[in-house]
Order: sequence, then C-alpha cells, then structure tokens
Amino acid sequence: MLSEQDKRILHDIAYQSIEQGLSSGHALRIDLSQYEPALCEKRATFVTLNSNDHLRGCVGILEPLRPLIEDVAYNAFAAAFNDSRFEPLRRDELDSIDIHISILSTPEEMQFDSEQDLIEQLRPGKDGIILLEHGRKATFLPSVWQSLKNKVEFLEHLKQKAGLDRHYWSGTIRILRYSVDDV
Repeated sequence: MLSEQDKRILHDIAYQSIEQGLSSGHALRIDLSQYEPALCEKRATFVTLNSNDHLRGCVGILEPLRPLIEDVAYNAFAAAFNDSRFEPLRRDELDSIDIHISILSTPEEMQFDSEQDLIEQLRPGKDGIILLEHGRKATFLPSVWQSLKNKVEFLEHLKQKAGLDRHYWSGTIRILRYSVDDV
C-alpha cells in the first residue's frame, strides 16, 4: 500500500517527466536513493493521459521490469510522446492533461473450459485481462469496463485489439487476469 504522499510523488514525477520530455526529448532520470523503498520496488504500471475527458495517450508494461518510480516516469513520457495513436504532446496541451497511474498486480492465468465459462468468470470493473493467442497479445485495463456494455463485448473488443475476429475462439487461447491500484 502506498501512502497519500507516495501517490502525490508518483503524480509529480509523471508530470515532471512529461515536462522534461517537452524540454529535452527524454524522460526524467530518477535517483532512487532519494525515494522511499515502496517507490523503488519493481512494479508494472500504465500511465494514461486524458485531455477534456478524451484519451490522449496510454502506455505501460505488464511485467515488473523497473522500480515503480522509474516505470511511472518512463511510461508518462512514452504516453505523452510515443503512443502511436496520437501526435506527440505539445506544450500548449500540458495544462489540460489529466494523468492517471495504474499499478498492476502480478497477472494470474485463468482456467476455463469454454468461452462461456471464461465469460462467466470475468469481473466487470475489477479485472484487467491479457489475451494471448498464436503470438498475439492484447490487454484491457479494468477502466475499459466503463466504456463497454457487458462481458461479451469486453472480450470481443479485446480479441479485436489482438488482431483476431471478435467471434474467434480456440482451445489454445490463454487469458491472464490482474487487478490495479489506481493512483
């Protein structure tokens, strides 16, 4: 569990990394010795940027590779400047950006006998899902449940994100579930 102060620090670091990107073209460098151990644990994060309630960038990783505070700095920079769906953030947009940080739990593989069995196990609003099939991979954060009507639609859109037909099913599909702590 992170303290409120730790959460504020993460938001400040995300903002500073975006500012650094606007000035230098690089993410903010982090000196880990300046931060509490909780901020230096290896954790996987996603940083989502919204502008006027519209997605403006979202980048993250699914496995913990870097210390939490470094991962947030890197992903904030990448969401602002390297999300291929959007043009790089401009300085005049900075004040309108809302930064949302999601800290992921370790994904756990789900066991199911059929697509219907999988659908019945999904927990709307709580589950982040990773779909793996024949070298394809896609994920939806739990926040995606807000924009999709039901479990079937959630799974269909996730398949499409992975480059599969929305009605595709095979016995080799792997699904991993994770939760997030929103900061």
